[in-house]
Amino acid sequence: MSAYKPPFSVTPLMLNQVIEIGELIGHWAAMSGRTSPLLRKENRIRTIQASLAIEHNSLTADQVTALMEGKRVLAPAKDIQEVRNALLAYDKMLAWKSHQLVDLQSAHRMLMAGLVDAPGQLRSGSVGIYRGERLVHMAPPASQVLRLINDLLLWLQETDIHPLIASAVFHYEFEFIHPFADGNGRMGRLWQTLILSEWREELGWLPVETLIHYQQERYYQVLGQCDKASDCTPFIEFMLGNIIAALQEGLGKPTGMSEEMSEEMSEEKLTALEVLILQKIAAQPTVTAKSIAQDANVSARTVERALQTLQQRGKLQRVGAKKGGIWRLC
Repeated sequence: MSAYKPPFSVTPLMLNQVIEIGELIGHWAAMSGRTSPLLRKENRIRTIQASLAIEHNSLTADQVTALMEGKRVLAPAKDIQEVRNALLAYDKMLAWKSHQLVDLQSAHRMLMAGLVDAPGQLRSGSVGIYRGERLVHMAPPASQVLRLINDLLLWLQETDIHPLIASAVFHYEFEFIHPFADGNGRMGRLWQTLILSEWREELGWLPVETLIHYQQERYYQVLGQCDKASDCTPFIEFMLGNIIAALQEGLGKPTGMSEEMSEEMSEEKLTALEVLILQKIAAQPTVTAKSIAQDANVSARTVERALQTLQQRGKLQRVGAKKGGIWRLC
């Protein structure tokens, strides 16, 4: 029996999020059962492209598709290697057991082959995480890594907490421990997807990483907030919110939309950025393009173009002046 207890609390918001995911996943599962292999392929491509883009990989979704199809792509060799490794790792994912250290190391070995000196080996030195020149997290000493990761994996195997919550707890604790010298971010996201897919296999095709990519700064902010508080509750709520958003996007039902509007939009594909914009406006009609851009980690001009597109498609209306007016969902 594991004596290890990750630092988090189950909040009313978290319980409501789990309930909402449960309701959405029934619809997602029904749709997933009807979806073609092509749609699953597209979701997997979006997942890989977004997860690696968070790590500054330059390849677009079209280029990832080309590599998946065995075509030649003109891009930095390192970026191509990262994508090829990720394609192999996500294909192999369902053969791994999330609580097995040997599988965790095997996944890292596959994901980081040709990119680091010792893929699959736990780090032997100290690791600090920087944003620019600022140290934002100093990982535990290397001498503690094996014990900490074994404690976390044993907790994952034995916990009776809901898998939705457990997957997010693992993701945060994994990033805190930082068990490998490099590649911990993409590994944490891959392993959370594995944990979710062990609970419901169709969640292995849910592109949560796409929404995280558009909230990259917020992703890092929440990780830092949890580090300072020694409590990963905010990160769990953040990740559950992204799972909800990813399910809603897949169902064509952005957060905050009426049921009637969701049905009208279900046949028209929205980008992840467009979904995020609609969610922000639904929650705060006075939100600015600059504010959305900061949360999405894109330029304000990119958000302005998306806003124009949404207006042209009849999804948004600007009420009042450019300054001091509000957005209204149509």
